[in-house]
Amino acid sequence: MKKLFKLDTNDAEASHKKLFRMKKILLLCLTLTLAFTAKAQRSQIPLVYSVEHTGSSYALPALPPADQLPVIRELPDALEGVNSFADWSKRRSDISHMIQHYGIGRKPAMENGQVVARMEGDTALVVHVTVNGHTMKLRSTIRYPKVGRPPYALMIGTSMLSLPRQLFEGRPIATMTFHEKQVNDYGQWGKHHERGEHPFDQLYPQLTQNGAYSEWAWGLSRLLDGLQQLGPELTKIDMKHIGVTGCSYAGKMALYCGAFDERIALTIAQEPGGGGAAAWRASHESKERVEDIDKTDYHWFMESQREQFRGDSVYRLPYDQHELCAMVCPRALLLLGNPDYVWLSDPAMEVSAKAAVKVWERFGIADRMGWSIVGGHGHCQLPESQFPEVQAFIDRFLLGRQVSTKDIRIAKYR
Repeated sequence: MKKLFKLDTNDAEASHKKLFRMKKILLLCLTLTLAFTAKAQRSQIPLVYSVEHTGSSYALPALPPADQLPVIRELPDALEGVNSFADWSKRRSDISHMIQHYGIGRKPAMENGQVVARMEGDTALVVHVTVNGHTMKLRSTIRYPKVGRPPYALMIGTSMLSLPRQLFEGRPIATMTFHEKQVNDYGQWGKHHERGEHPFDQLYPQLTQNGAYSEWAWGLSRLLDGLQQLGPELTKIDMKHIGVTGCSYAGKMALYCGAFDERIALTIAQEPGGGGAAAWRASHESKERVEDIDKTDYHWFMESQREQFRGDSVYRLPYDQHELCAMVCPRALLLLGNPDYVWLSDPAMEVSAKAAVKVWERFGIADRMGWSIVGGHGHCQLPESQFPEVQAFIDRFLLGRQVSTKDIRIAKYR
């Protein structure tokens, strides 16, 4: 009997060990399955879209008068009402309408037949936009790379290409400048027209109270219409790999252009300052003299923004600039700062960036958004120390190369 009992005990111990090993194997399989499923879901989230605005069919959200808006001290929740990625298109559309309604003015949609494009010679893209019997001509020269084969990725510089040329030399990336004065000839220096007198106003006389950023974003989208209409056979451009970048006031411009057109795969906003990526609320609370909602150029925004949200009324703004940044999601965004220039309000941009990245994080694609705030250089003079971050984003999102953009979240204040 003793021997039989011993055999039974050994059998029980063996069974227990076997069951424990099976549980470990099942747990490992479950973990791997979940990881594989999450990776598969992330891979299904688009890097770019083929249309300007995927949420164009959604109805307008409630847009109360400014004095009826609630006070919101903290940054508004960019993910309000979002339970899955399927909800994001609607939320993004709501944010877009709020920014247009309270901040920059309406970016009008286009109808079939209003845009006609052609190539002038081998390199110049010419786009004619006709609305209300008036025609605007937009013209930009494409600079093709000396390496690679078409169709090429394209980086568009707003006003100019401020990033160093060596970042593009040796890479199969074409470049082009968006000449914003063809749309709205306001400039910070020299003579310019006022509201109601710009080329855009001839097409849309009902939108003369618009700020320049809605009009400039509209203009760049018309260039994309032209590229899309002509196709890669004529333009040599790959519509799935288009980027936009600019610095200072053109950094704001690049951010608005990238946020409001989902055909742009990569947005690099260089030193955009207040009204760009910097949160209005955080700038308002800064003890430094920075570009806040009271101290910015109101040719860029609607005058009503200053009238309705000046001073502590900024807390009634139903959105903030982190949501402008978030509109780029699920596409790629890189913010570049320079804390040596206090006016740029880079600490407020970091606040905004940390809030915005939560949207990418929610969908498991946080490596598509980053920031690099580094001083020790002139305004709009990108130092070599920031080259690696910019190169990584360009290589991955314009060229499709397998490089890491994970954890590019740098902020160095001196």
